[in-house]
Amino acid sequence: MKEFKKIKNFVFDLDGTLYSELDAVFGQVSKRMTKFIAEKLNLDLKKAKELQTNYFHKYSTSLNGLMIHHDIDASEFLKYVHDINLDFMHKDLILRKELLKLNAKKFIFTNGSHDHVANITKHLGIYDLFDGAFDITDCNYIPKPAIEPYKKLVSKFNIEPSESVFIEDIAKNLEPAKKLGMKTVWLINDEYWGKKDSDKDFIDFKIKNLSSFLKEINILKVA
Repeated sequence: MKEFKKIKNFVFDLDGTLYSELDAVFGQVSKRMTKFIAEKLNLDLKKAKELQTNYFHKYSTSLNGLMIHHDIDASEFLKYVHDINLDFMHKDLILRKELLKLNAKKFIFTNGSHDHVANITKHLGIYDLFDGAFDITDCNYIPKPAIEPYKKLVSKFNIEPSESVFIEDIAKNLEPAKKLGMKTVWLINDEYWGKKDSDKDFIDFKIKNLSSFLKEINILKVA
């Protein structure tokens, strides 16, 4: 953990990382994706869901596959699928406290949209704590784990990878960050897609709770 004393930039994935109620959020997003695909491509819901899943596994996001094969309007898709109800989500006062204590810049790096970032972080009560967010539009809809968005993230925010850490719940998304020289942290979970490749050596640390992990770092930095 000593190496975290030199970390100047904390890069966080959004969904499944800054909050844990992934099913409650993505259950809604997934249903809206299926409905959108069904209506746009004139498919029944079962066929639409199969296509959605197939594209996700093949292209890292369903949107990527839809753009490649069906010329779907990305902005329309993102606006529609992220129009969800987050009334169940409460402010995370513990996470806010540890983020405030963190003596470093803080960024969000997501395959979602800026509107989705704002919606989630406002409900969590941490919207004002970040120095910037990099979303799917910032790299012309090329998603993680392609290397291009990682390079553009570094360039956009002028961060030094060797002084940065990336925290993610999808293990394979950590590999490009490691290649660029970042420290990598996997937030342990049992999701099939999340834990795939979680045994690889491009993961530096594995944690069970983000707030507890940040608390350890904050204690370390003042020690």
